[in-house]
Amino acid sequence: MPMPQVPFDDRGLAYGDGVFETVLLRDGKPVLWEFHLARLEQGCRRLNIPLPTSQQLAQAWQSPPAAALEVLKLILTRGSGGRGYALPEQVEPRLMSRRTPFTASAERWSQGVCVRLCHLRLGHQPLLAGIKHLNRLENVLARQEWQDSRIAEGLLTDQAGDVVEATSMNLFWAVEGRLLTPYVDRCGVAGTLRAALLANGTLEEASLALAELPRVERLWVGNSVQGVWPVRELLDAQGAQIASWAVEQPDPLQREAHRLLGYSSAFPASESK
Repeated sequence: MPMPQVPFDDRGLAYGDGVFETVLLRDGKPVLWEFHLARLEQGCRRLNIPLPTSQQLAQAWQSPPAAALEVLKLILTRGSGGRGYALPEQVEPRLMSRRTPFTASAERWSQGVCVRLCHLRLGHQPLLAGIKHLNRLENVLARQEWQDSRIAEGLLTDQAGDVVEATSMNLFWAVEGRLLTPYVDRCGVAGTLRAALLANGTLEEASLALAELPRVERLWVGNSVQGVWPVRELLDAQGAQIASWAVEQPDPLQREAHRLLGYSSAFPASESK
C-alpha cells in the first residue's frame, strides 16, 4: 500500500485522532495478528472510527516480502474535515502503511539491558488506556530524558506512583515463581505480546509500586517486535544505580515469548543477521 500525502486537515495530524499498530512480519505474514486486530478494533470502538475491512488491512502485507523479518506500521486516522474538534458529518478514515526490514537484537536478548526511571508520570485516562492512539506525547517527552546509548529503555510510573510500562515496551517481573505485568486500565498500552502471554496463562496482572521495583526477583521489558530483553541494571532518573540482576538461563518468560514470535530460541545466530 503506497504512502499517501497527508493533507493539512487530516485529523490524525491535527489532533492525534486515530490509532496505529506496529506488526512483526515473518516471511510476509503478520505475527500475533489476532491480537493486533483485537486492539485495533478496540481502539476504533473507543474513538468511534470505522474499522477498515479485512481486505483493506491485508493489502498492507500481501506484496512479496523484502526480507525474512519486516516491521509493518499501520496508521489509521479519522480522515479529513470537521470544524475544530467537531467531527465531520461524513467520516472517511485514512489508512496508511509502511514496511521496513528488521533485525532483532540478539545481544540484548542474551546480555540483558540497562534501563532507567523517568521523571515523567503518566496521566490517568481510562477511556484511552490500553489502546495505541496517535497522541504519544507523554512517551516522546519521556524519551527525551536520556541520550546515553547504553540505556535501552525508560520506565514510567503513573500519578499513583505505580510502575506501568517502558516508553515503547511493556514491563514484566518475577516474584515467588509468578510472572507478572502491570495493569493498564488507567494508562499505558496493552501490548500484543503481553496480551498473548496473558491469554495462554504465562502472565498475571498485578500492581507494582515504585518502591517495590528494586526488590523483584527478575525484571524484563518486551514487545511484539523486539521480543523480551532481561533487565540487568536499573538506574534512577539521575543515573545512579538502584538495582541489578543476573541474566540467567533458563529464562521462562523469554522462552515462551520468543516461541510466540517465532524466534527459534533466546538468542539464535540466524536472527542476528
